[in-house]
Amino acid sequence: MQDHRPDQLPPPPPDALAASQALSRHIADAIDAAGGWLAFSEYMALVLYSPGLGYYSGGAHKFGPGGDFITAPELTPLFGQALARQVAELLPQTAPQLIEVGAGTGLLAADLLASLEALDCLPEAYAILELSGELAQRQRETIAARVPHLIDRVRWLSTLPEDFDGVVVANEVLDVIPVALAVWRDGGIFERGVALRDGALAWADRPAQGELLAAAQALPMRAPSSGEYVSEISLAGRAWTAEWARRLKRGALLLIDYGYPQREFYLPSRSTGTLICYYRHRAHPDPFLWPGLCDITAFVDFTAIADAAHAAGLDVLGYADQASFLMNCGLLEILAQRGPTDTPDYIRAARAAQRLIAPHEMGELFKVLALGKGVSPALRGFARGDRLHAL
Repeated sequence: MQDHRPDQLPPPPPDALAASQALSRHIADAIDAAGGWLAFSEYMALVLYSPGLGYYSGGAHKFGPGGDFITAPELTPLFGQALARQVAELLPQTAPQLIEVGAGTGLLAADLLASLEALDCLPEAYAILELSGELAQRQRETIAARVPHLIDRVRWLSTLPEDFDGVVVANEVLDVIPVALAVWRDGGIFERGVALRDGALAWADRPAQGELLAAAQALPMRAPSSGEYVSEISLAGRAWTAEWARRLKRGALLLIDYGYPQREFYLPSRSTGTLICYYRHRAHPDPFLWPGLCDITAFVDFTAIADAAHAAGLDVLGYADQASFLMNCGLLEILAQRGPTDTPDYIRAARAAQRLIAPHEMGELFKVLALGKGVSPALRGFARGDRLHAL
């Protein structure tokens, strides 16, 4: 997606701008309280998750054609129908429970429930881990409208369960877990944070230390001879994964997101990192623009996530691009069930399927990582095209 300059973006309405300004004041207070400097990971957390004002905790419309981006479940039910086949293979090996983390509008939940019912593998309980009350309400409405007879199986969580047997699905969750920014320059490693300069948000660096410094030193990166190299390190993403390892007794996690293995993530040519912001289906590079109105995301270092999972006691079961995973799960067979290939319904579905698997669309950029404990490592989604060797 092409980056846009701020003057190329549609202006927010007055009420949205007022909410953004209120969040900006809250962020300025946080910077002052922290002594004038805030780690970028803390800034990102405030922008995305501040109660009532953050991007995911406020009331702005985010998903679908009228929002800021379209996820695979918004694009077509084929995604959930194919994913359900992998879930159906896993559920009999553990408890009949499923947790979806960050369920968006609820479309994936509705598609998974309907598909698992058709596969005669309906979970007894379907939990949604959701921090946004506004999104939880939208999810209830979507599920009630699409699978009303299954709504009683669904419950909402605001925190991770203390322990869990079952399957966890997280589609486009890791990319919005706040990241730290590391800067390699002048023979050293720095942490990039946020300060105030003449009342405006501005970048400010300080020497990296502690866990971030150790993580940066462990990467295949060296300070450039001139200039600087900036990239993200998701300490929180690693901790989130390790926490699931502690709580999962038997079952699997299916993590779906855009990202790279570490050897591709820190290429010399990627010297400005992968951080990107979205507003009304337009990408831009400025995380200080309209706080609370723009999504802020970073690509996933899947090697770091897999390493954190393994160190915490999870098995790494499979890693593949989304195209291979969905094809292994029968995407084309499901598409063929749409009927004659010359009908408008089939043509629309085929175009959506193409976006899911085409290399220049979502097929190559998005990856699927399966982690587990006490389940078979032979999963259909990774039968062909497994890239575990690349992690």
